[in-house]
Amino acid sequence: MGPQYILAYDLGTTGNKAVLVDDRGNLAAKAFSPYQTFFPFAPAVEQDPWEWWHSMVDATQQLLGTSRVNPREIHGISFSGQMMAAVPVSRAAEPIGRALIWADMRGSLEASQLVDRLGSTPLYKILGNRVTASYSAAKILWIRAHQPDRFSRTYKFLQPKDFIVARMTGNFVTDFSDACGTNLFDVTRLQWSEPILQAAELDPSLLPEARPSTAVVGKLLDSAAAALGLVAGTPVVIGGGDGACAAAGAGVIEESNTYQYLGSSSWLGTASPKPLLDPDARIFNWVHVVPGLYAPTGTMQAGGASFQWLKSTLDVESTFELMDAEAEQIPPGANSLIFLPYLMGERSPVWNEKARGAFIGLTMKHSRGALIRAVMEGVAMNMKGILDAFTDQMRVEEIRIIGGGAKSRLWAQIFSDVYGHRMRIPAVLGEATALGAAVTGGVGIGLFSDFTAVRRSIATDSIVTPDTDAHHVYRRLQDIYEDAYRALIVTFDRLSALPNDIE
Repeated sequence: MGPQYILAYDLGTTGNKAVLVDDRGNLAAKAFSPYQTFFPFAPAVEQDPWEWWHSMVDATQQLLGTSRVNPREIHGISFSGQMMAAVPVSRAAEPIGRALIWADMRGSLEASQLVDRLGSTPLYKILGNRVTASYSAAKILWIRAHQPDRFSRTYKFLQPKDFIVARMTGNFVTDFSDACGTNLFDVTRLQWSEPILQAAELDPSLLPEARPSTAVVGKLLDSAAAALGLVAGTPVVIGGGDGACAAAGAGVIEESNTYQYLGSSSWLGTASPKPLLDPDARIFNWVHVVPGLYAPTGTMQAGGASFQWLKSTLDVESTFELMDAEAEQIPPGANSLIFLPYLMGERSPVWNEKARGAFIGLTMKHSRGALIRAVMEGVAMNMKGILDAFTDQMRVEEIRIIGGGAKSRLWAQIFSDVYGHRMRIPAVLGEATALGAAVTGGVGIGLFSDFTAVRRSIATDSIVTPDTDAHHVYRRLQDIYEDAYRALIVTFDRLSALPNDIE
């Protein structure tokens, strides 16, 4: 028998990463196809689901062209995807307008109304998550309140990967991890929550069937196969949300393994046999793609996006490598300059959609390099608040870092110095989430016996250890950083009450 492959797609925020992984767990080929994000009004953030589909076609053609793999050698298809969206679709799996993606925060009133009805503590115990505008429920309720015609025409509300699965198979399905991102799913019972649906006055028929991440949920339709250049009848595995797939792709497949993803958003995640319910609700819980495990996580809104914002604001011609080099000339602490990275409000650990970004301590003497380093350090100090929520309940020895931002060795060093922990950098960074989806699919169709297959693809590239002197600097700065945020909460509230014409 010749080689066998899993084709996996990761529908991220900026584009679709696609990979082919062979039956030995090796990454055989990769491709990327970008798509647009729309900002129709603050705080709305949208994407066109048809662009996701076109990216699938483009990425698949890239993969087949560069790898020369015969489509008949592809034995399964699997997915990862951005989470917490609202994708209204018809019975024919056609999108009804643009999708509200995870960064869309327009449903803050609807989220607060749901909290008022059931209470924040009971909701957190059911969901393992806070109820906020970030999650799907608030977005669905906003559509019902403000776009009633659109709501009435909706057959199902899906997640991005689930929309693609519906186009591929004709079946409307999600997985447990993506269901956790809706604020409508009981994280312990692994089913849609009747009390929350009743409180929200939502018909459960609007939601897809929830299945384990390794479930085969259909076969590739003739029409989809023709568009993609694949073989009709190929098994399709539902896969998982990007948070859970990233954990698997980072090799976090056993209890207490910990990792950080640094992409447009950034998160810290671990593996646990049960949800970690933080007394301060700083973190949240997904069901892991690995059966029997959960993936407790804390996510900030603008991780790598803060760095991207600075790049486009300072000089569109600058490369990330040049910005790294400038920041490296500045000592730890960025010459007493602090950056609050709340450019899109914030989730973990402060959970405040009204929070704003800010440079604090800026003087005439601060250089461009100081601003760059302050942004990198500000992201790291916000993430330290998430790490503290983990270490209050479990032991963390080292952290694996993945995602595009992990290509910056300076940033990895800053994280290590702020955290006081070793950072392990795998050889596979940007494709780790897609790799997790591929292994999930491989387990689902029986190509891999278990998730340990991922370890063949994630050899360690390097280990970064904390610098003692820098760690002492950051320990002092951390207190100032957190005090600065608390001092500005009232200011953020007042700013949010002003007319906002930013588009």
